[in-house]
Amino acid sequence: MSLSRRILLAAPRGFCAGVDRAIQIVELAIEKYAPPVYVRHEIVHNRYVVSRLESLGAIFVDELSEVPDGRPVIFSAHGVPKSVPEEARTRELFYLDATCPLVSKVHVEAERHNERGLEVVLIGHEGHPEVIGTMGQLPEGAVKLIETVEDVAGFEPRDPDRLAYITQTTLSVDDTAAIVEALKARFPKIVTPHKEDICYATTNRQEAVKEIAHRCDALLVIGAPNSSNSMRLVELGKREGCPYSALVQRASDLDWAKLEGAKTIGITAGASAPEVLVNEVIDAIRSKGEVEVEEVRVRDENIEFKLPRVLASSGGAD
Repeated sequence: MSLSRRILLAAPRGFCAGVDRAIQIVELAIEKYAPPVYVRHEIVHNRYVVSRLESLGAIFVDELSEVPDGRPVIFSAHGVPKSVPEEARTRELFYLDATCPLVSKVHVEAERHNERGLEVVLIGHEGHPEVIGTMGQLPEGAVKLIETVEDVAGFEPRDPDRLAYITQTTLSVDDTAAIVEALKARFPKIVTPHKEDICYATTNRQEAVKEIAHRCDALLVIGAPNSSNSMRLVELGKREGCPYSALVQRASDLDWAKLEGAKTIGITAGASAPEVLVNEVIDAIRSKGEVEVEEVRVRDENIEFKLPRVLASSGGAD
C-alpha cells in the first residue's frame, strides 16, 4: 500500500532578487548582442540554470583569457576581484557586471574601512567566489579571513583598536552571530556594518527552515553542492532536529531508502534554485502515493534590483 505523505513547503524559497537579476542579464545580453555571450564562472550556483543558459547561447569560462576579442562578457552574481574588470578594460572587452547589489554593498564597505585606515576582517568561507571577489577589492593582505570562532582566538591584528568586520552574504545567521560575538568580546572597538551583511534572502530561507524542520521526518534542500546558502540550509535542518536533512539537485537525486517511512517531508530551495526543480521533486514524491502540500510562509519578499542601463534601453553595445 502506498504511503500517504504531507509536504511542508518552506516560503520564501528559491530565487532571490540578485539571482533573478543575474539570469536576466545573461538572457537579455544574448537577445541584444546575439550568441555567443561569455560568462566568467557560473552566473549562479545551479547546474540546471547554467545548462539552460548554455542552450540559449551562453558560454561559461573560468578566466577572461578564454573570451575572444569583440564578444561581450558577463561577471557572475558572486562578484569579482578588481583585477577582472581592469583586465577587461585593458583588452577593451565590453562587459556587464551581474554582481548582486548586496554583494556590491559589502565591497563598498570594505573600501571605506580601508580608506579610514582600518584593518578589515571578512567572515566567510575560504575559496568561495564571493569571498575571492570581496578580498580582491583591496590590496593583497589587506583583508583577514575568519571562518570560525576558533579563528578569532588566533587572530592578531595590527592594532586591536583599528578593526572593522564585514561578512559573506550567504552565511549561517547563527554561526555568524557566534563569530561576531567572539570578535566583539576580544575587540570591543571593532566597527560593525551599518546594516547586516548577510542578505535578506539567506536570512529568510533560514527562518523558514527553522519553522518547519522540527515538524519533519525529512528535509530536502533543492540546490547545488557549491551553493553556500543551500548547504547552510541542510546544516540548519540537522541542527534543528530533523532526522534526515539532505541536498538534492534534481528529483533523480532522491534517496528513496532514506525517505521510506517519512510521513512529513519538508522542502525548500536555495536562492539559486528555480521553482521548476521544486515542482519536479514534489511530482516525484507524488508518484509514490497520496500527497498533501502545505506551504509554510514566514515572510513575503518583493525586492527587485534594477538591470544595467545598457540592457534596460534599446540599441547596440556602447
